[in-house]
Amino acid sequence: MPTPLAQPLSEQGIATEADIHPNLGTSELVEAAIRGGEGELSRYGSLVVKTGKHTGRSANDKFIVRDATTEHTVWWGRVNASMTPEHFAALKEDFLAAVAEKDTLYVADLFGGSQPEHRVNVRVINELAWHNLFIRTLLVRPEIEELASFAPEYTIIDLPSFRADPARHGTRSETVIAVNLAEKLILIGGTKYAGEMKKSVFGILNYLLPTKGVMPMHCSANVGPDGKTAVFFGLSGTGKTTLSADASRTLIGDDEHGWSDTAVFNFEGGCYAKMIKLSEEAEPEIYATTRRFGTVLENVVMDPVTRDLDFDDNSLAENTRGAYPLEYIPNTSEKNLGPVPSNVIMLTADAFGVLPPIARLTPDQAMYHFLSGYTAKVAGTEMGVTEPEATFSTCFGAPFMPRHPSVYGNLLKERIAAGGAQCWLVNTGWTGGKYGEGSRMPIKATRALLNAALDGSLNDAEFRRDDNFGFDVPVAVPGVDTAILDPRSTWADPEAYDAMAAKLVQLFIDNFAEFETHVDEGVRNAAPNQVVAA
Repeated sequence: MPTPLAQPLSEQGIATEADIHPNLGTSELVEAAIRGGEGELSRYGSLVVKTGKHTGRSANDKFIVRDATTEHTVWWGRVNASMTPEHFAALKEDFLAAVAEKDTLYVADLFGGSQPEHRVNVRVINELAWHNLFIRTLLVRPEIEELASFAPEYTIIDLPSFRADPARHGTRSETVIAVNLAEKLILIGGTKYAGEMKKSVFGILNYLLPTKGVMPMHCSANVGPDGKTAVFFGLSGTGKTTLSADASRTLIGDDEHGWSDTAVFNFEGGCYAKMIKLSEEAEPEIYATTRRFGTVLENVVMDPVTRDLDFDDNSLAENTRGAYPLEYIPNTSEKNLGPVPSNVIMLTADAFGVLPPIARLTPDQAMYHFLSGYTAKVAGTEMGVTEPEATFSTCFGAPFMPRHPSVYGNLLKERIAAGGAQCWLVNTGWTGGKYGEGSRMPIKATRALLNAALDGSLNDAEFRRDDNFGFDVPVAVPGVDTAILDPRSTWADPEAYDAMAAKLVQLFIDNFAEFETHVDEGVRNAAPNQVVAA
């Protein structure tokens, strides 16, 4: 049964004659999506939808309003683009006019964050039932008694049918994601890609939590049988979701977390996993969610007759996705939180094939690599990216970090120092050559190395010092082909490896130049060795 809104839309200054559907459950939203022709059921009961031309985030269409609240607190530049208050006012006026004309609206009152003292109340207003199901799945769902007194702090209005006017609204195209932190309002238009909503909430928490001393993280997290927490930093496509969904460990969450004085807590109540080339053998826990009622599958190709799913078909998108409740993964945390981390894993998909499959980092090296955020953009994650390309995304999540990276980097270093967490850099990218020549790192080898790191046995291995990057690399690990531990030996031409390593080292050095004045000498000295590489 729907739960009425404790605070009507009219009290927020939102006038509409639409039929309001407040806080519907999964079954009701699936029925509404089917009735509205928004999607189809697969033979297994999952909801299959198409997002049209927008199959990933529209990074160039996101703006933060630049005003007295944000002028000196937001890291303005290539990541955080500004919108004037005047342009936002015009956009808001037109959005509210569009809302007023809708026949039907779906409203969900939700929490961003699982630790009560650090969460925010978020109201999401949608014109599509499946979008409302998506965000209800991805955020934390309040109990019925909590909804009875729910007062929204932040509001998201998501209208895919809305078309922005660059001249009137100051946008770059008809698509817009506009964030007004002073008004606590986010407007999303011109895209059906549902991930924009969840990343908007992530951005809010990334802005708010550092002022409370809480470290917001673009990471997955789980807890081992020994009760120790591990967090996995990494951009989309580096393996956060896959590697954290381990049946032998308790899952806290797959994408976004906070690190407080007492816990690691999930920002969300669901998971958003890549589906392309998903197999039951490699990822059984995630594969099983595709056969559950309530799972939303974006751009997954389905046979129109048999309603069977084809995860290898990328004709609709490379960035096929599945959204499902956290509890669809076996052995998940009941409260979406765990102890502070004992292990910090930084995942990178190295398109150059230079980095080893795992390396042990000192705290200074950890901060250096965290601020560097080296990885590869994976095809389909953003509009226009058709194949992996080397990139540096500071804090392993620059698109979602409103404040200066040093804010998050210093928080991480403080947290590591306080809790004594061990840090590791894990390459889930290429081995035996660069992208196009080598092959993707075997997931079984990655899991074996991670298991050894997390159970502590890897610390007993023999290590060598990497000539290029200065971190420690294991020489031999039981159950892992020794050859892949030395990436140079996997290349047919070792001199070609040396040249590629020199290139990557220089990219690191050039990229880090903007952070040097914001870190101490220890972090600056954690840079790769330019002389040796050359």
